[in-house]
Amino acid sequence: MHWSELPWSEIPDVLAQCDGAAILPVGATEQHGPHLGTGVDWVIAERLCAAVAERTGVPMLPTLPYGCSLGHSQRWPGTIALQPKTLIDLVKEIGDWAYASGVRRLFIVNSHVTNQAPLRCALEMLRAEHDDLMVALLGTATLSPRVRERHFADAGDWHANEAETALMQAVAPQLVRAEKIARADDPDRTGASVFAHPVNRTSSNGVTGYPSRASKAAGQELYDWMVEDLAALITRGVAEQPPLPHSYFEQVIPDHGT
Repeated sequence: MHWSELPWSEIPDVLAQCDGAAILPVGATEQHGPHLGTGVDWVIAERLCAAVAERTGVPMLPTLPYGCSLGHSQRWPGTIALQPKTLIDLVKEIGDWAYASGVRRLFIVNSHVTNQAPLRCALEMLRAEHDDLMVALLGTATLSPRVRERHFADAGDWHANEAETALMQAVAPQLVRAEKIARADDPDRTGASVFAHPVNRTSSNGVTGYPSRASKAAGQELYDWMVEDLAALITRGVAEQPPLPHSYFEQVIPDHGT
């Protein structure tokens, strides 16, 4: 179910089996505190979407490993950030070419919070250009109430926290420096903030939350929930039809006789 592993001759049949659906995982490469690798976000997106693609039969496009990580600043090495306009254009063009290959239901699965705004812009542009393309934007940390509650359990402005540390312990332990976890805790300082401050002004070490509370068992449970809940959303989306059949481009002609 990896798009990159399919010959072109097989893609039409694969898409026909799932009513033209495809999954686009979007992550980021950015600092994740002193105890986690910079690839946390794209690893989450890739592992999760690969598991869901296998479960649902919906093919997964290659993962985008870079995102809009400008807020992490240059205080810590490791972040490779895209400008919002770059991410918009990139996803729009991926969507255009996916459409040309037969995709009519595109699920953008985002694992980095500040990708949300540019990805929403790309969604708007794709819908406005392709009348029969449906686009969904799904965040890995907010797939369901139980997934959201676990991610936000130790911080409202969380990053490299208990949830992300536990996920890495469970699905990508090579990204974890276990000996550094105990000293990585850093509290959320943004509770009363009016402004959206960059991370260099909210965290002392790039973390927001309490990774010391993480465990592999909790991470595996959370990951299993995420697979189950994303698969359920995509299964629903594959069967969904627009509430009304009206074309984006067809204008209403006033009936002056009524």
